[in-house]
Amino acid sequence: MAFESLTTRLNMMFEQMENQPEDKHQLLEQIHRELETMRAEGLPLPDDLVALETRLNEEFALAGKSPPKSS
Repeated sequence: MAFESLTTRLNMMFEQMENQPEDKHQLLEQIHRELETMRAEGLPLPDDLVALETRLNEEFALAGKSPPKSS
C-alpha cells in the first residue's frame, strides 16, 4: 500500500512539473522529500528519480544557486 501511495505522489509531482516547468526549485524539494521517505522506509530508490534529482542539483549549481535544503 505504501508503494502505491508513493507512486501516486510521484505521478502527481511529474504532472505538476509538466504543467509548471518553471518551478524547478519546488520540484527538487518534492523529490528530496520523496527520496528521504523512501530511504526511511527502506525502499529501493528509483534510478531515474535519483538521476533527475542529480540533474536538477547540477542545474542549480551551474546557475550559481543553492538547491533547496533537505529537511
